[in-house]
Amino acid sequence: MTRILAASVLLTATATVALAASEADYKAAYAAAEAANKEAGGLRNQWTTTAATLAAAKKAGDAGDFDTAVTRATEAEALAKASIFQATSEKERWKDLEIR
Repeated sequence: MTRILAASVLLTATATVALAASEADYKAAYAAAEAANKEAGGLRNQWTTTAATLAAAKKAGDAGDFDTAVTRATEAEALAKASIFQATSEKERWKDLEIR
């Protein structure tokens, strides 16, 4: 039992080190989030939470905390994509709510 526990702890530690984000990972994730946010802006549906999350990603990236920066940038991209989905789905959907 002790060997299994030790092996799982070692495996977990190794996986954590292997998954550490680099500056390149952060820059790629941030660029993707910015692109999605720009697209949302083109649809006139940028969410304020996306901007706040992008700012948090930039702050973490500037501080060298690339794990947090990548996490926040990924969240910002998801928020931007959700706002894009909202804008496109509601473009015609509002007509279903109109009283006839």
